[in-house]
Amino acid sequence: MLHKTILCYMKRLLITIDGPAGAGKTTVSRMLADRLGYKYIDTGALYRGVALQAISAGLKPDDDAGLEKLCSTLKMTFVPGKQGLRLLSNDADITDSIRTPEITMVASAVSARAVVRRYLLDVQREMGREKAVVFEGRDMGTVVFPDADVKFYLDASLKTRALRRYKELAAGAFQMLDEVESSMKQRDENDSTRDLAPLKPAKDAIIIDSTDLPVKAVVERMLAYIEPCKRTHFPSASGPGRD
Repeated sequence: MLHKTILCYMKRLLITIDGPAGAGKTTVSRMLADRLGYKYIDTGALYRGVALQAISAGLKPDDDAGLEKLCSTLKMTFVPGKQGLRLLSNDADITDSIRTPEITMVASAVSARAVVRRYLLDVQREMGREKAVVFEGRDMGTVVFPDADVKFYLDASLKTRALRRYKELAAGAFQMLDEVESSMKQRDENDSTRDLAPLKPAKDAIIIDSTDLPVKAVVERMLAYIEPCKRTHFPSASGPGRD
């Protein structure tokens, strides 16, 4: 008779990590991608890139016609750099120009415009086509990749998130902690109440609160969910054998 051997191979997964600003998504996503040997995509940077180009073009965040025309001229890509991926817009490196409070607020506004989301939806889905990638954002698991293999929603208290962002900004921009918290609270409200793709966990997302968890602990918790999903088992006839 034939004995059956259980074979196993490692699937290439598409993983999404959504959540509000300051929850630790960027650090966690990068570390998780590194542990898995996957690509890491910061989708928030794409919206910031559009915001930067809109400001440069003198466009208002609600100018749908202007934004649609602008997006039709953009080619946004990530390329490897010495300290991670760099964002190029029409071959110009804009990575260091998109991390300001002004860009943050405009990015939140333009992300609510359907014309911008349609443009970036295609960009993001093309980036995820071959899988083996970790996407960080706000609607990755709900809108962009509703069929993602593993979905996480990373959260933390507002005060914790504001303090983290304040420490990030301290070296490059002058903003008081209470100003950072107020700005973050306003962005949370904008992102969670907008009609188009509001910020919320996907129904099948794994929710992790990082308020009191160090980054490594968050990553380990995620890996505990991911590892079983990477293994696909199937029986294979191994040939004749004895009972």
